[in-house]
Amino acid sequence: MDKQRFITAAAVAAVLALAACSESPQPAATETKAVAEAKKEPPKPPEPVAAQTAFYAMYKPARTWATDLLPLSLTSNELPSLKNEDGKAAMWTAVFVSPSRREARTFFYSVVDEGQTVAKGVTVGGSQPWTGPTPKSRPFQTTEFVVNSDAAYKTAFAKAEAWVKKHPDTTAAMYLGSTAKFPSPVWLVIWGTTKSGYAVYVDATTGIANPK
Repeated sequence: MDKQRFITAAAVAAVLALAACSESPQPAATETKAVAEAKKEPPKPPEPVAAQTAFYAMYKPARTWATDLLPLSLTSNELPSLKNEDGKAAMWTAVFVSPSRREARTFFYSVVDEGQTVAKGVTVGGSQPWTGPTPKSRPFQTTEFVVNSDAAYKTAFAKAEAWVKKHPDTTAAMYLGSTAKFPSPVWLVIWGTTKSGYAVYVDATTGIANPK
């Protein structure tokens, strides 16, 4: 009888041991899932971006419009919901031209939706006739666009710092274009207005301020 009881007890212990082994992965899996969920970061709030991020986001769909396209200008825009800072903007506007089509087309890039007027991502604007380059507005090659807007801003701010400190409420607007006055496309970084502000030109290829 004792032997029989011993065998029965051993069998029960074996069954319990097997059950424990078979169930053990479940808590581990649950724990792993909990740890993974704990490590999930909440989505980051939108931030302004430097010009090249927006430019190449717009360049890709622009190539489907015209394979011979060339950039004509790139401009920072301000949005009420997100402040521009240090050469980065919540919205950028690019104008591309097609010599073969004799057309210009405007593209927009925004990091946020702004009411019913601005959509997040790339928006394709309409096209208009383009008669070709002028001394004040010439297309340029993408390979000449080396200096990003944040780097241009840093260079310009070093020149404008004293003025900006006296006018702390002004923000910088940034415009990239090419004119006959300069050998390469340039960034125009301007605080305030052209009449009562401070402007610095930065070569978009070399990074030199106020090139000649």
